[in-house]
Amino acid sequence: MTLSDWLISLEGTPQGHDVALILAIMAAFLHAVFGALQKGRHDPWLSRGAIDASYGLIAMPFALFVVPWPEAHMWPIFAGAFLIHLGYKLLQAFAYTKGAYTVVYPVVRGTGPLFTVFGAYLIFGETFTLGQWFGVFILLGGIFGLAFYNYMYLIKDRATLLPALWLAFATGLFVALYTTYDAYGIRATQDPFTFLSWFFFIDGIAIPPIAYLRYRRMVNPPALPPLALRGIAGAFIAFASFGSIMLATRLDKVGEAAILRETSTVFAALIGWLVLKETVGPKRIALMSLIALGAVIVEFAG
Repeated sequence: MTLSDWLISLEGTPQGHDVALILAIMAAFLHAVFGALQKGRHDPWLSRGAIDASYGLIAMPFALFVVPWPEAHMWPIFAGAFLIHLGYKLLQAFAYTKGAYTVVYPVVRGTGPLFTVFGAYLIFGETFTLGQWFGVFILLGGIFGLAFYNYMYLIKDRATLLPALWLAFATGLFVALYTTYDAYGIRATQDPFTFLSWFFFIDGIAIPPIAYLRYRRMVNPPALPPLALRGIAGAFIAFASFGSIMLATRLDKVGEAAILRETSTVFAALIGWLVLKETVGPKRIALMSLIALGAVIVEFAG
């Protein structure tokens, strides 16, 4: 039995639910690392360009020669995914340019699952229990509490805070859109690794040219070897993070997997504090933890 056959056999089973739970938590941690990697010491556009170029090139031989070729109906789905992810990445890069990582990331990752829940209801017919909706509202309380706290007390990047928050909110809408759409896409093909391989191959096309033009215009551009190394590291993190959450949405409910992934806000707080040396503070950590608590309630109240 191949790995694809094993995963397909778990769909809709209690064991599949447990595997999806593990995959969603793993995706949460890895996505926080990925966000910090993009926001790190390099320009966010350059980091994203290096990452996308790396995972596109790495995925290409797997898409062309290893996994089964996509069915005919998958090509329009890939085209839609390309456009949605392009919009998401453009908004995210603008948001990271305007605001600090610990400001932008929680709002993006907290806004996305709320709209994913509605999308999962409309497309997949998924419903939430009363306890799960209680968890959603706790999550939202953490999100908007964090946004209000940042607006009232943040000193660094104060002039660009409001645009950063609006961009983060818009990015969260695109997170919901791509999560729901990609869950539909990975379920539309027989082999889930066909979707993942071709997605990364196609998705790696758009941002590298934009990053290259930005690099050419810089007065003091960064050295290429460290940037390339960041791109390769980010590519493997992207494979594991995005692949994990997409497989989780195929094995179990889309809304639950998307919300559980938002425990990444706790990891983001720790990374912002320990790695990026951003001022976090106990109140912001508490609000980020509230977002994560809401996600956990949604999972266990199901």
